[in-house]
Amino acid sequence: MDLPVPFQIIALVILVLVLVADLLIIVKRPHIPSPKESTLWVLFYVALALVFAGILWAVADVEHAGQFVAGWLTEYSLSIDNLFVFVLIMSQFSVPRRYQQKVLMVGIIIALVLRGLFILAGAAIIEQFSWVFYIFGAFLIYTAIKQALPEGDHDDDVKKESFLVRIIRRTVDISDEYDGPKVRTVVNGKRMFTPMIIVFVAIGVTDLLFALDSIPAIFGITQDPFLVFTANIFALMGLRQLYFLLGDLLDRLKYLHYGIAFILAFIGVKLILHAMHENELAFINGGEGIAWAPEISTWVSLGVIVGAMLVATVASLIAARRDARAAGPTEAAAAVAGEQGTPPTVEQPDAREDERP
Repeated sequence: MDLPVPFQIIALVILVLVLVADLLIIVKRPHIPSPKESTLWVLFYVALALVFAGILWAVADVEHAGQFVAGWLTEYSLSIDNLFVFVLIMSQFSVPRRYQQKVLMVGIIIALVLRGLFILAGAAIIEQFSWVFYIFGAFLIYTAIKQALPEGDHDDDVKKESFLVRIIRRTVDISDEYDGPKVRTVVNGKRMFTPMIIVFVAIGVTDLLFALDSIPAIFGITQDPFLVFTANIFALMGLRQLYFLLGDLLDRLKYLHYGIAFILAFIGVKLILHAMHENELAFINGGEGIAWAPEISTWVSLGVIVGAMLVATVASLIAARRDARAAGPTEAAAAVAGEQGTPPTVEQPDAREDERP
């Protein structure tokens, strides 16, 4: 069954109001959130997503609710990979930590607008050309292989500024220093943008690039544009708090990219099987659907997504603990000091200085 249009409108309005309220809180009170605060916000958005799934179940059916949860978890797990790049962008542009919440929030809003346009375009293409699932599936499998066998690191990608960022640098007057969280400032009587505008664009464009694989992936779970967009909203709403909650822990999730690669490969195969089942290409099986191609259910997809992320996370934490035990006391102390921002060692006074004649 189709979701009632009034329900879709009301849901989108409420979600927009939540985003606006979140942004206003950041603007009024820029600060570095504590681990406790970040944890509570992450739990709040996770609970909100589950409540929304329950409402979908009540308004429509369990299939819609299951598709939303599977799509939301897919987007959330793929978005965690974005955090690695966000950390590097903040470092590259030397964004003061107390203003990073605002940068992330504005970047996420830009990304939602761009993703919304991407989703509408994708839905229109899918409705007219079902064979596009072959392309989506092949692209996701290719992306999964690249994710599992990375040739470089995120740092190299971030240092290569996007074309749009380079254009802005050449065409817009930008000050050398930040002026708090302001986007515009006055330098020697001349109004100009601060480097914050560059960071906003970099975050938004980078997230859109990640959407090139995450959007096709969620279309492999549901073709309902409303569910696709709301899953993206809920995944990105909790991303800002997750950024501060995980922090340095991201480096410990060494096997996370394998879990993400497995999810992308699985959904890629699912899309190709779906394309074969609905086949309309004349040069494949005479333009007829391939009967033996199975349709993978939403609940199987949900189980695979949750299982892949759990295995990758647990394996990463076990490996991190093993590495910590294998490290010597000096390396362990240096690692702890790096996390706490304290000196790795404390110089002891020379005993000879205490000797008295």
